[in-house]
Amino acid sequence: QVQLVQSGGGLVQAGGSLRLSCAASGRTFRNYAMGWFRQAPGKEREFVAAITWSGSSTYYADSVKGRFTISRDNAENTLYLQMNSLKSEDTAVYYCAGGRNIYGSASHRRPGEYDYWGQGTQVTVSS
Repeated sequence: QVQLVQSGGGLVQAGGSLRLSCAASGRTFRNYAMGWFRQAPGKEREFVAAITWSGSSTYYADSVKGRFTISRDNAENTLYLQMNSLKSEDTAVYYCAGGRNIYGSASHRRPGEYDYWGQGTQVTVSS
């Protein structure tokens, strides 16, 4: 079992930055691929970014590429999402997720591949 506890988020003006954190319990964090997803009101949950268990590969949605950076610290059992140049369309509830045996770009982008989810954190970007 892995429990994911998120922190960060909040209200920021367009063009600003925020960093989200996702702290994982348990000693097996390093074995899990990790991802960030978001859900805006009235919309489906969408992929934002993902990182392989080793951290050797990262994947991004086109809408955030070049602005967001996903990273992980396996020694601290923590996942991060650095969000820069935020836009109003980035406003959503953000969720971290973890899963095992996820391989390839397509699989890392699918919510159904992930077994564990954080509680969600609101990010609001004012224009």
